[in-house]
Amino acid sequence: MKVLVVGSGGREHALCWKISQSKDCEALFCAPGNGGTQEVATNLDIAANDIAGVLRFCKEEGVGLVVIGPEDPLCGGMADELRAAGIPCFGPGADGAKLEGSKAYAKEVLERHRIPTAGYRRFDRSGEAKDFLNACKVWPQVVKADGLAAGKGVFICADAKEACSAIDAVMEERRLGDEAGASVVVEEFLEGEECSVFAITDGEAILILEPVVDHKQVGEGDTGPNTGGMGVYSPAPSLGNRVLRQIEQRVVIPSIHAVRREGIDFRGVLFIGLMLTESGPKVLEYNVRFGDPEAQALVRRFSDDLLPYLLASAEGSLKDMDPPTWDPRFTVGVIAAADGYPGEYPKGNKISGLTEAAEVEDVVVFHAGTAPKDGEVVTSGGRVLCVSSMAEDMETARDRAYAAYDKISWSGKFCRRDIGGRVEARKARVAALMGQKLDSGKGAEPTVPLG
Repeated sequence: MKVLVVGSGGREHALCWKISQSKDCEALFCAPGNGGTQEVATNLDIAANDIAGVLRFCKEEGVGLVVIGPEDPLCGGMADELRAAGIPCFGPGADGAKLEGSKAYAKEVLERHRIPTAGYRRFDRSGEAKDFLNACKVWPQVVKADGLAAGKGVFICADAKEACSAIDAVMEERRLGDEAGASVVVEEFLEGEECSVFAITDGEAILILEPVVDHKQVGEGDTGPNTGGMGVYSPAPSLGNRVLRQIEQRVVIPSIHAVRREGIDFRGVLFIGLMLTESGPKVLEYNVRFGDPEAQALVRRFSDDLLPYLLASAEGSLKDMDPPTWDPRFTVGVIAAADGYPGEYPKGNKISGLTEAAEVEDVVVFHAGTAPKDGEVVTSGGRVLCVSSMAEDMETARDRAYAAYDKISWSGKFCRRDIGGRVEARKARVAALMGQKLDSGKGAEPTVPLG
């Protein structure tokens, strides 16, 4: 079978890396790909949102499955066009992608189907939003841009002044774009531990994948602005069987059923961001594709051939698949980012040390913001690499990931040094936001909800 993966980030490199190992994969292509995908697939000069170009290539080449990685082409209806042409596609149509494309719509679905989530208000005018925030008596509050914002549209605000500044940035200055800034959702702040759960579905059957935990904010201790993700680990030691059953019964199954009752033929993966609160799991957000860097951890731990599961989802035969097996070892992924991210950052810096990093035991380096140039690999994005490692325990996995990270060089490289570790600064941050004293030793470790 010929397979095309659409996208150019770390998620797409991870998917290509895993799919390339399948005995059923005759040829693998990536559109447009990056400096890492070229090692396991053929990169194409087709943009990820070029629906006509992707469709034309699939017809000419006889592609048997398209796996769409990013949210933009999904929201743009690429899956609809491919299916209309008879080409199997892993990824929802535009109606299903709206769960990610509009925070307000997702909240409406959650409320309509009584799936636990934070309380919220939607505002289409900045003045009304600021009036509401100025009248709030409970802080912090969470401000979310309604549309797609590349993981940067969530603001955790300690007071009205900070919240109104976020409103100005999103709705008045349109820093995240016109679509993202057309409206906002102001949401109740939830305290607890954050995690992500992924469910592959064909609209009928459901395959729940292993949970992962990512670190959204750019600074150690969950400080600084929001990003697309600065690191990840799996499994989540604090998630016991009882909590996982709660997540499955209260959130995952009801979410898939809600999608069906909304009349959506959802074929792909539903990414559910969760906060584990004292009253149980609550949904922070829906995404409609594999996360980045969550995908990098998932493919490392997914022991079986992934391709048949992706094809079964696309063709509606997921019920015929046996449950996959998972590597029980810990996986840690550390993002190597470019100086300035998540703001402006330089591009084109030569990357060295990739071969040496890959030689560290049980390490795989996934490329995200890289590009091939004159036989070298250079930086082309803010999140440049995800250095992933595996080990029998979390500490060893972390040590290997950072040892490999330290072998890689380019001008302006940085990372968070607390991925997968105890982050007391994160506790202090939440305690300060909540206006409470830090409780040292009881209860679940609090984390800032980041949408």
